[in-house]
Amino acid sequence: MNSSALSPRSGGQLIADQLIVHGVDTAFGVPGESYLGVLDGLYAHDDKFKFVICRQEGGAAFMAEAYAKLTGKPGVCLVTRGPGATNAAIGVHTAFQDSSPMILLVGQVGNDFVEREAFQEVDYRRMFGPMAKWVAQIDDASRVPEYMAHAFQTATSGRPGPVVLALPEDMLSATASVGDARAYTSVQAHPSAAQVERVHDMLANAERPFVIVGGHGWTREAAKSFREYVEAMGLPVGCAFRFQDTFDNSHPNYAGDVGIGPNPKLAARIKNADVVLSIGVRLGEMTTSGYTLFDVPVPKQKLIHVHSDVNELGRVYQAEMMIASGVNEFAAALGALTPSPSRGGPGRGWGSIEESANELTAWQSEPPLYKNRTTPARLNLWQVVQTIKRLAPKDTIITNGAGNFATWAHRFFSYQGVEHCGKSQLAPTSGAMGYGVPAAVMASIVAPERTVINFAGDGDFMMTSQEIATAMQYGSAPIFIVFNNGMYGTIRMHQEKHFPARVYGTALKNPNFAKFAESFGASGVQAASNAEFDDAFAKALAHTRSTRTPALIELKVDPQDLTPGATLDAIRQSATK
Repeated sequence: MNSSALSPRSGGQLIADQLIVHGVDTAFGVPGESYLGVLDGLYAHDDKFKFVICRQEGGAAFMAEAYAKLTGKPGVCLVTRGPGATNAAIGVHTAFQDSSPMILLVGQVGNDFVEREAFQEVDYRRMFGPMAKWVAQIDDASRVPEYMAHAFQTATSGRPGPVVLALPEDMLSATASVGDARAYTSVQAHPSAAQVERVHDMLANAERPFVIVGGHGWTREAAKSFREYVEAMGLPVGCAFRFQDTFDNSHPNYAGDVGIGPNPKLAARIKNADVVLSIGVRLGEMTTSGYTLFDVPVPKQKLIHVHSDVNELGRVYQAEMMIASGVNEFAAALGALTPSPSRGGPGRGWGSIEESANELTAWQSEPPLYKNRTTPARLNLWQVVQTIKRLAPKDTIITNGAGNFATWAHRFFSYQGVEHCGKSQLAPTSGAMGYGVPAAVMASIVAPERTVINFAGDGDFMMTSQEIATAMQYGSAPIFIVFNNGMYGTIRMHQEKHFPARVYGTALKNPNFAKFAESFGASGVQAASNAEFDDAFAKALAHTRSTRTPALIELKVDPQDLTPGATLDAIRQSATK
């Protein structure tokens, strides 16, 4: 169509219209005068678009990133210039390290004021350049459809990640007669038939095989194809750091999570494997236990690394095979094979799935922290997780930020897997504190039929706790479980290891978290024993279902219970020896 025949639209209206073109029905943000033109454009789409108004841009960006994890679609965040953009940077960094597709739209000073250090002016290309796939500024309203299409294409194709677009005020008010773009189509590489056959042969002939899976965007169909293949081949499977829901944790082939402080027997199994297949995993610091599971640069295992980004292949490890492919495309190719029972199976000695499953069961049993006590703890955190596993629905979504408290969700909770219920673990591989509360609020908005539980430390919780107000505004009803031990626990742990008994800068003076929750209109209760927690959790489940408002349970955690493996005193004593 000739552009001159089209009705003129403002830049702000064009931005709003392109969001609809690309299938966006939900976005997160904090309003600002710098992008009022976009908000006005979205007013015309109010019947099919939800703008979730958040209380701080960091929370909004976390919601957008977690939305991408939960739905597989790009998360969209709108923030104002300067402070709004800098607050949102934490979500952009998380999306980059977690390979989550995300679009950050940032208001910007007008071009007539640029390069004067005008009010809240920032050069976003310089600011976001190292932590985004693409950063650009739209100076011409007629090019909005082009830029927006490029943004969605870039964010979702290959290795997914964040894109940042700056929107000058004068561009948003200018008009242009231009047509809409087509909806984006994500592009992923596929493995060749020869590559898949070689992978299959290597696994079939291995004596000690192992598979590590994770990464963004697994579909139920891909997870099913992968599960059927590893069943036929008798392969033990581990899930990468904070991607534990990629594979059903109750499946006989599941060997455990390959993350921070993994089961020592699982780490040994990977180190001594003869063939390791890694699908969708960057093999970064956390998943490789500080780059110790594989030798750098040439692993002694025959490593098969499958990843969507060709630049990630060979970045640290020179694998035996390096395959550029999306996870779903590779899983489909595996699923198309028909493995012969004689070419694999569950009885391959050291690599047997039965042995690895037994090791996992022992690792997930009650930890030494509680087993070795002369008197029972009033509040046993392992028992807390057992109660949640017993009472919460199988498709419960678990969220967390960063801290030692997250170990209880990672090591002891059992995730049902993408194949059965879609995404159920929302956590930052970037290690960002404050992630879990906004992620839980978002998840309960987007998937109101599912129970959502947030594990949060006291320091972690306070970083984004204001988003409880967002939950109240949008009928979001997560359950927040706050581990209150009066300290930044992870930092205190490292402090005791390196500077024992020299405590400085890690203690916290906390509010009454239960009353804090009540001040928003949510339910709040404290629990100092397992009996109190069991009662509180059952009531929280009923409360969130019936009222569609959040519930918070504050756990009065003994400061000694610093990790599942050792008390605070034991860590200090070990460091002083």
